[in-house]
Amino acid sequence: MSTSYDIPVVLDRREGPWGEVVLRRHGTLLQIIANGCFLMDTSDGRSERRLVDAALEALDDRPAPRVLIGGLGVGFSLAHAAANSRWGRITVVEREPAVIDWHHTGPLSELTGEALTDPRTEILEADLVEYVHETCDTYDALCLDIDNGPDWTVTEDNGGLYDLRGLASCARVLTPGGVLAVWSAQPSLEFEQTLRNVGFRQVRTEEIPVARGVPDVVHIGVRAG
Repeated sequence: MSTSYDIPVVLDRREGPWGEVVLRRHGTLLQIIANGCFLMDTSDGRSERRLVDAALEALDDRPAPRVLIGGLGVGFSLAHAAANSRWGRITVVEREPAVIDWHHTGPLSELTGEALTDPRTEILEADLVEYVHETCDTYDALCLDIDNGPDWTVTEDNGGLYDLRGLASCARVLTPGGVLAVWSAQPSLEFEQTLRNVGFRQVRTEEIPVARGVPDVVHIGVRAG
């Protein structure tokens, strides 16, 4: 028999720049929904944490590497990066004001409150695709998780991040030997080839087993020195 425990409860609903975003609680889980499409929840987080670790492992031993995390989401990647003293500056680019608010003053602060007070952390309210095309800042690692993968974007405009021009901009933002890590719900051979075509080396795809369903993956490439 269904109980009220099984029914998602909407905690906040906003009209954002790209449509409706909703934060809801389903049992013990917090969930983010965009335009009716489930994006993520707080059920696991191992692949989001692995996204950060894989990037760090692929770097050389440079001191205090700077990381750009694309997409705040429920905060797994940010919290994990901030828990590692090896990272230097930790910059998060998030385009939805509501998501940022939910972390600063809402229920998601339970996950990221400590990370947000870390002096290394900065949150930028910006569209990631525009940011990598326009910024003059450089980073040692880009950890990108704004879609369900290169072949399954949340909005059509996000597709520009994964084509030749978008990946060339990612390479421009990276320091020599810097690492691009991209989260995806499924592998993409086409995306791997595009990474190589842009000039990334050591391109590989790592599978991360999850609690339910098929493994998530992280696509990894290193900018030539």
